[in-house]
Amino acid sequence: MREHVNQVTLTQARQDASSIFLAKVFNWMAIGLGVTGVIALITAESGLALSIASSPVFFILIIAELGLVFFLSARIEKIQSGTASLLFYSYAILNGLTLSVIFLAYTRASIAGTFFITAGMFAAMAVYGTVTKRDLSGFGSFLMMGLIGIIIASIVNFFLKSSSLYWAISLIGVFIFTGLTAYDVQKIKNMGERGILEQGE
Repeated sequence: MREHVNQVTLTQARQDASSIFLAKVFNWMAIGLGVTGVIALITAESGLALSIASSPVFFILIIAELGLVFFLSARIEKIQSGTASLLFYSYAILNGLTLSVIFLAYTRASIAGTFFITAGMFAAMAVYGTVTKRDLSGFGSFLMMGLIGIIIASIVNFFLKSSSLYWAISLIGVFIFTGLTAYDVQKIKNMGERGILEQGE
């Protein structure tokens, strides 16, 4: 009986620690989004966004952003926390610079509406990725291939300017990023649980 109680207590402690770990991750993401939003707004208001949009700098920023994502994905468990934090903020700033171009094409009201819709979708899929018992690891490579395809198609359509292709990219992109959100959140949860188990050994 005592062993059963101890096991239940240990399981509850691990669940609580996993929840705290996830909360810290989402806090970091909230900070990153805040940095991105501020940088995007400042860049748009200063007129720098127009210079970025009308020069090869935009594509250089996109390539740098993608390179940073792939580097972090491959090395996240091997780099120091200080280096990871610096790279994270660098990514948030790069993201703000590239997203500032959106302010040139859309009103602030439409951007705000899209932001809240995206935040709601992210929250829903984050909850799903946290509570689902289904293993989503098999979807990772498929979703990453889809993401690369979307990026290539977006670059091609920058020159073609096809409205049909634009809407197809947008629709497929919603499904891919929705799936990636659930997959990444479950992956983060599993990383936290592994870390807790290693500490308990």
